[in-house]
Amino acid sequence: MAKMKPRTKLGKLNRFLSRLFIILLIVTVAIVVFSAPKVAPVEDTVATSEDVAKIDEFKPGTYGGVKFDTPEDVVKFYVEAFDYTKTLTATYKEGGETKTYYKLLGDENLAVENLLIEGKSNGMIDKLVPGILGGIFKGSPKGLPPADNRDPKLDTRDDGKIDETHSHLTAEDVLACNVTDAGNGNIKIQIQPKQATLSMPDADPQGRFFNVLGDISSTVNSISVLSFSEGTIDENFVVTYKGGVGTVTINASTKEIVEADYEMDVHINVQHANVTVIHDKKASLDIIYKNHFPASDEFLKTSKDITRS
Repeated sequence: MAKMKPRTKLGKLNRFLSRLFIILLIVTVAIVVFSAPKVAPVEDTVATSEDVAKIDEFKPGTYGGVKFDTPEDVVKFYVEAFDYTKTLTATYKEGGETKTYYKLLGDENLAVENLLIEGKSNGMIDKLVPGILGGIFKGSPKGLPPADNRDPKLDTRDDGKIDETHSHLTAEDVLACNVTDAGNGNIKIQIQPKQATLSMPDADPQGRFFNVLGDISSTVNSISVLSFSEGTIDENFVVTYKGGVGTVTINASTKEIVEADYEMDVHINVQHANVTVIHDKKASLDIIYKNHFPASDEFLKTSKDITRS
C-alpha cells in the first residue's frame, strides 16, 4: 500500500480561517446589536492599494566578501542559499521514532488584527480573538517557506508537480530587497515580494516566497450558512497579500541559511455578506503569519513531540 502524505497544516489553515471569519462576524454583530451603548467603535481607515516598499533600498557593494551589483544578484544569492539549505537534513526523535527532517526547521505563528465590522472595531470582540485563535490554530514545525512539510521527501504540492525543496523565486517577483553585513562571515538579506490577490502556491510572487493560503475563497464558498446579497464571491471576498518581508541571515562562504524570519501579511475584505439572520454586512481583517528559524527546542517538543538528536 502506498504511503499517504499527511494532511498539511496549510489545508487546515484554510478551513480554520473561514470558520474564524464566520464566528467573528456573528459574534461581533450580536455584540453591536445587544451592547451598543457600551461600545466605543473606531472608524476604519481607508487602505491604499499601492504596493509600497517597507524595507531599505538596495545599495551595491561587497558584503561578507561577496560582491552584489544589482538586486538580481541578491535574489540569485538567496535562491542558491535556499536550495543548498534544503539539502541539509538532521536526525530527530518524534514520538519515540527516529525521523530525518530538514536541518533548519522553523515555527509558525498566526495573529488576526484590525478586525472591522461595518468599518468599525469593537473592543469586546478584540478581546475574544486570541482565545478563538488559540482554540483552533496550533503551529507545527516547517521547512523554509514555501514549504508543505518538514520532511524533504514529502515537501511537494499539487500531487508532486511543485517541488518545494527548490526556490522558484525570480527577480521579477521582488518589489524590494537589500543586503547588509551581519558579522561573523554572515550577510543579512531582506526580500519583499510584490503584492498578489488570492495568492496560490508557486503561481505568483507571494506564492513563490511565503506559505500562502491558496484558494481560500472556494473554502468560504462551501459554507452553507454564508451567502452574498449581491455579486459573486470573487467580487465580494478579496484576499490581498501585500507588505510581507523575509529577513534571512546566510553564511556567505557556505551559503547556508542560519537564521530567518518571514512575515506574510494578508488583508481580507468581505462585502455584502449574509450569515444566517445577518444580512448585507461588510467586514475586514488582517492576518499576520510568521515563521522563525530555527525553531526552539521547546516549540518542537510541545507542538509535535520532536527532539533534536
